[in-house]
Parts: sequence; structure tokens; C-alpha cells
Amino acid sequence: MTNRDNLSVNVRQELHRNWGWLLALGILFVLLGVIGLGMVVGLTLASVLLIGVLLIVGGVIQVVDSFKCRGWKAFIWHLLIALFYILAGGLMIYDPVLASVVITAMIAWLLIIIGIARCIMAFSIRESTGWYWLLLAGIAALILGILILVQWPMSGFWVIGLFIAIEMLINGWSYIFLALAMRRI
Repeated sequence: MTNRDNLSVNVRQELHRNWGWLLALGILFVLLGVIGLGMVVGLTLASVLLIGVLLIVGGVIQVVDSFKCRGWKAFIWHLLIALFYILAGGLMIYDPVLASVVITAMIAWLLIIIGIARCIMAFSIRESTGWYWLLLAGIAALILGILILVQWPMSGFWVIGLFIAIEMLINGWSYIFLALAMRRI
């Protein structure tokens, strides 16, 4: 038995012993996801405010760091980037609704671009087995981006919160299924 096999066995045994904790974590994430689905606007605004705070904190830390490196050739750029972080964070906190609308438009365009790129990539590997899964993912991203953009700017109020809530649900269910599988081994 190799070290990798031993590690696999040890990890499986550890997961088996702690399957109840994984199940509890999964249930908690599912509950948070369901709560999030009921308050997507609030979750969107809270997320934007948190991002704004994080940008300000990061910017302040970078300002301090830039003055510690005054002799550095790129000092002014380091400082300007830090100030941009602070400005962007401040604007997000000042007007989280506008920030969520702008971020949502960026997400929509990103999904559209990624969807097109995935479709092109899928067609470029048509001779490969399973290429259609890449095409399906591209089409899904493209449709999702278009749907968000068609509803824009109103989608800016709920898209970010909806994505977070859905991610929590998916994460929760994956932990639940993992816990149930680990209980059986």
C-alpha cells in the first residue's frame, strides 16, 4: 500500500467518524441558503457593503505599505492603486444600490463572454469525447448572462444575493450527500 493509499484510507476513516458534523454543516448551509432566497435584496446589499469595507481596509493597508517603500520606483503607482481601492470601497458604501447594479452588469457581460468562449472552445474540440458538455456549459452561461442583462438594471437588486443563496444551497446539499456516503463506509 502506498502513502497515497494510506492517506486515502485515513481521510475516509476520519470522514466516517465525523459524518454527523458534515451532515450538520450541510443542513446549516441549506437553511442559510433558504433564508437567503427569502431575502435576496438584503443579501445583495449586505454583500456589496462588505465588499466596500474590504476594499477600504485593503486600500488603507496598501497606503501604509506604500509609505514604507518610499524609495521604491513604483511608489506612486502603489499609492494610487491604494487610493483607488479606498475610493471604490467608499463609493460602494455610499451607494450600495448603484454598486450592485454596476456589479450585476459586469457579471452579466462576464457570463456572456465566458459563454461565447466556451462554445467556441467546444466546437474547436468536437472530435473529443464529451465536447458537448463544454458546449452545454457555454450555452447555459450565455443564456444566464442574457437573462440577467434583459432584466437589468432591476436584476442588480437581486442577482448577487440569489447567486450567494444558490451557492449556499449547493454547498449544503453536497455536504449532506458526502456525510450520508461517509456514514455508510
